[in-house]
Amino acid sequence: MYELAGKKVLVTGASVGIGAALARGFAERGAIVGICARREDKLAEVLADLEAFARRADEELGGIDVLVNNAGVPKRRGILELTPAVVEEVMAINYFSPVRLTLALLPGIVERQGRIVNISSIAARLGPGTESAYSATKAAITAWSESIAVDLALADTGVKVHVVNPAIIDTDLFHLPDNDPTIADLSMALPVEAMVEPVVEQLRSGEFEIYVPEWFRDIVAGKLENPDQFLEGSIAYLRERTATG
Repeated sequence: MYELAGKKVLVTGASVGIGAALARGFAERGAIVGICARREDKLAEVLADLEAFARRADEELGGIDVLVNNAGVPKRRGILELTPAVVEEVMAINYFSPVRLTLALLPGIVERQGRIVNISSIAARLGPGTESAYSATKAAITAWSESIAVDLALADTGVKVHVVNPAIIDTDLFHLPDNDPTIADLSMALPVEAMVEPVVEQLRSGEFEIYVPEWFRDIVAGKLENPDQFLEGSIAYLRERTATG
């Protein structure tokens, strides 16, 4: 049973939203928490500085037991208006950035037999309309998580990898500029605090992948059983939402 008390946790994207809630939740449970947040418009600088940041965070915390890769940006844009530049920018922030940070910190995490928590999205499993660029980044981080979980187990490192799939969580990602209106039903949105206990329990149990709320797991299972029917339903839902919204 993995307990957070006394563990050193680094949470990225922790200034607001899910990251801020997780950082507070870990601290309340006795963890020593380091946080970071960077602006999207500083992308090139962020990528260039990641290794230096990783070294500094590791030194200042005295080693990192749990890395939470939460930082990310949304991108809601229909495929007919999407450009290669936008796709590459979102992939750099949501995929390459956490991968680089993880690789930079991995030797220490292996030494401490720590945990890697990657905040993915239900979009990685369901591929919602108008979110192809964003969904692809989350699918990438999810697939990467699966593969490194196998690698780390085969190497007997003792390191566990976790994937978290938030569904509709009340964050400012739904309201940022330069995005199409969301197709999500925001009346269903959970507060960010609803993320804390499921992630804490995931760390304790060692479970690889969770959904918040959990019932979205059944929707993913239904999609896998009949992808064509699921896509038809998604198209019908999007048409209805855009017609009434």
